Amino acid sequence: MDILQVIFWSFVGSVFSLAGGVLLVGSKKLRDTAIRFGLPFGAGALLAAAFLGLLPEAVEGSTIHTVALYSLGGFLGFFVLERLLGWFHHHESHHHDSADSKRNTTHQWLVIVGDTLHNAIDGVAIGAAFLINPAAGIGTALAVAAHEIPQEIGDFSILLGKGMRARNVILVNFFSALATVATALATYLLGNTVGLNPAPLIAIAAGFFIYIAASDIIPDIHEKPRHEGNIQALLLLVGVVAISTIISLTPHEHYHDASHDHEHNHHDKDHE
Repeated sequence: MDILQVIFWSFVGSVFSLAGGVLLVGSKKLRDTAIRFGLPFGAGALLAAAFLGLLPEAVEGSTIHTVALYSLGGFLGFFVLERLLGWFHHHESHHHDSADSKRNTTHQWLVIVGDTLHNAIDGVAIGAAFLINPAAGIGTALAVAAHEIPQEIGDFSILLGKGMRARNVILVNFFSALATVATALATYLLGNTVGLNPAPLIAIAAGFFIYIAASDIIPDIHEKPRHEGNIQALLLLVGVVAISTIISLTPHEHYHDASHDHEHNHHDKDHE
């Protein structure tokens, strides 16, 4: 039954999130509107999931210093990954300026690879959260979905703009979204098999969520005209409230980790 929950909610966080892009394939205006107002809501959802869901749960299974270290690692790790993908993107662009079709194909693959890596990390976050308890897993999956719906619509827009046929865009994004399900299931099964402490993975996922919201979406809100920026800021706060409410209303059963006890016992002895 627990495995079925992991599969279902990872589908919600990934494959079901494609619905917006599929429904809006034929309307660029509606796609732009959904992206403009959906991404701030998703950013708020990710921040709430990170600060009120993932980090408190991670501290339950480790020391606060360890959690802080892994969270910083997740933040910086995704920063480096994004920089590498960005470098490759510009490198290819400069070397194929005379071949538009080849450059478009390259950009298509960059979007697909980047999105698949993103989806895989989302899956690890969902699977690790379910190792803690169903409430953490469901809250994480819903936060991922809130972010992924407008994100996937954006990917649809880019791939369509680069000349990919609508049918192929849907198929590519569907298979890319399955990476979330695969890594969520693998993380959950591996964690149960070897008795993995999910706290480090949870902390890394929190850093990843914070990076997405803080480095990309929030700065973009500040650059918008005053009225539109205010609406987006309000939507970000609505996203925070929505996920916070879901987290607070879902029953929590904290896991008990022996390594956590050992760390604290060792720490106590050092102070004797």
